[in-house]
Amino acid sequence: MIEDTRRHPRGGLYFEDFTVGATMPHRLTRTVTQMDNMLFSNMTLNPQPLHIDAHFCATETEWGKPLMNSLFTLGLMIGISVNDTTVGTTIANLGMTDVTFPNPLFEGDTVNVTTEIAAKRESKSRPEAGIVDFIHRAYKQDGTLVAQCRRQAFMRKRPAAEGAA
Repeated sequence: MIEDTRRHPRGGLYFEDFTVGATMPHRLTRTVTQMDNMLFSNMTLNPQPLHIDAHFCATETEWGKPLMNSLFTLGLMIGISVNDTTVGTTIANLGMTDVTFPNPLFEGDTVNVTTEIAAKRESKSRPEAGIVDFIHRAYKQDGTLVAQCRRQAFMRKRPAAEGAA
């Protein structure tokens, strides 16, 4: 767990605050709904019946009901982590790799997330920043892993005046 840090006024951690190997459980959880699935799928112009057609799912799939859109799940997983990690301190996301959805997520499931600090290094071009590798994992209420990804973020270092305090 990350201990005794001075957070950004919005709540995020600075580059120096992340410890490789630390894992943090996030406080926020979210029960996903049919409306989440419908809105996200339609806003992204994704007509996949696996997400938006209950009759299709009941009659033509092994699941028997709609699956939550995996990109919604990915976004929710990362979003849940933001308050505890990067709000106000991220310069930019650099990329996401190793994205997997090992088990299905359905409407009515409640998602909780952990973040592991996998790696970090100082920026070679910007002395006021560094790169942190996060591994986010999302679980549903029974502890089943439903999503995972590795995300690299370009993070602010603590301002010099604060670092001296």
